[in-house]
Amino acid sequence: MTERLQPGDAAPDFTLPDADGNEVSLSGHKGRKVIVYFYPAALTPGCTKQACDFTDNLELLAGAGYDVIGISPDKPEKLAKFREKESLRITLLADPDKQVLEAYGAFGEKKLYGKTVTGVIRSTVIVDEEGKVERALYNVKATGHVAKIIKDLGI
Repeated sequence: MTERLQPGDAAPDFTLPDADGNEVSLSGHKGRKVIVYFYPAALTPGCTKQACDFTDNLELLAGAGYDVIGISPDKPEKLAKFREKESLRITLLADPDKQVLEAYGAFGEKKLYGKTVTGVIRSTVIVDEEGKVERALYNVKATGHVAKIIKDLGI
């Protein structure tokens, strides 16, 4: 079981390819707050709902100083299809080796339909301008999660 991040921890830096194969690093967002969310798979119902919710609220979040990055174990090609099909405007990054998922505590044992399985734990980590964890939310629901973040952050 990977350690979960706590508020005040340094957010592990990462560099991953986006849907177009361009490298994106967390450190490249220094000076802005970043909502990094982890989801199991592109083009699935729950993950689509969550990605569309973030896209629908992107202007509100950006206006409050937040960038949004979604990370899954999918390959860049699948992320590009996901982005095009759903008209997503958030940054989607590919972590097929699951190294970033593990570093953030977003990969490990979870309950799925009453069984214990190993996989992506739907999680959201909010990183402040200095690269420190402001909030770390694990086992979040796909539906209603973005509205809850907005409310909790007072946006």
